[in-house]
Amino acid sequence: MLVSFKADEITIAFTAAMAMLPAVILAPLIGLIVDRIDFKKLMGILLLIEISMTLGFIFINSLEYAWILMILIFIRSSAASMLFSAEMSLFPKLVSGDMLKNTNEIHSVIWSICYALGMAVGGIVTYYIGFDLAFAIDALLYTIAVILLIGLHISIQKVTHTESNFQMIKDGFNYLKSQKKILHLILLHAAIGLTSFDALITLLADFTYKEIIAVPLAIGWMNATRAIGLMIGPFVISKIISKHNLHYFFILQGLAIMLWATLEYNFYFALVGLFITGFFITTLWSYTYLLIQEETDPKYMGRVISYNDMFFMLSNVATALFIGYASKWGLSLENITFTLGFGFFVVAGYYVWFKRHYIHVT
Repeated sequence: MLVSFKADEITIAFTAAMAMLPAVILAPLIGLIVDRIDFKKLMGILLLIEISMTLGFIFINSLEYAWILMILIFIRSSAASMLFSAEMSLFPKLVSGDMLKNTNEIHSVIWSICYALGMAVGGIVTYYIGFDLAFAIDALLYTIAVILLIGLHISIQKVTHTESNFQMIKDGFNYLKSQKKILHLILLHAAIGLTSFDALITLLADFTYKEIIAVPLAIGWMNATRAIGLMIGPFVISKIISKHNLHYFFILQGLAIMLWATLEYNFYFALVGLFITGFFITTLWSYTYLLIQEETDPKYMGRVISYNDMFFMLSNVATALFIGYASKWGLSLENITFTLGFGFFVVAGYYVWFKRHYIHVT
């Protein structure tokens, strides 16, 4: 939609960043709400907010209203961030051990597929029917989620918090500050934000592939291909990934992104690179999340998870802005992609250091 409005790289990058910003600036509040409010009640309220904001997109019809679009995205993403933190805080209360690992992975696969495939279907629907219907379908899917929520039964032991809201925020911050191992794990998980390719895919479709295929279709096919990689990867990688070899998978992720960079000159070759790039993302995301959950005291789970999401989304925002500004300053999209891939070599080195100091394995 922004491309059709003739938006520049910075506007596209800022709009992508606006979807990630709430988790960065609202983390303490999100953690407090997640730890205090019943999951089912909270989920219902948040889904209704997402429906309202999504329908609001229909009224945006020119670049003049881009600032209103950003506000709507910010509000919707605030609800989405809170819902996501609530879900990831809920899982450790229901399952543990290998079951928690599998639950994280299944959740990550579903989320990644819905995210990438949703953009793919959105691009195709937009091309053939238009933006408004794409937004209406999105709102309809949220409505189905509300209906499913009504019949959901969850039985968990409720943790009663007698402290004031301010004290809970302070205690959560102090707990996290005292847990150096968790802080390092949060930074490692945040590194997966280097795979936030939304702005990059949009710019590739607009600058490189629009002479070959319509921009919405290019975005749709690229995200669909990435979704297939996100779905298939965990079935192979989850069986072999561990604390002992995690750094090798960071390196493989970096190599996959670099391969994509070398293939971006050709739309169809680039699809192959995107598939390989997506192959590792889901497992890296879910496994690093598992390491954080296993180390966190259940009493502080909601607050720690919200801070974790804050760092992760901050990484996503930084990646989106880097893509936008680097392109604006003349760096080729291939070199931008290559730089993101190189970042995973740095992450692999960081994990080797972390492993030697905190896990004590070689």
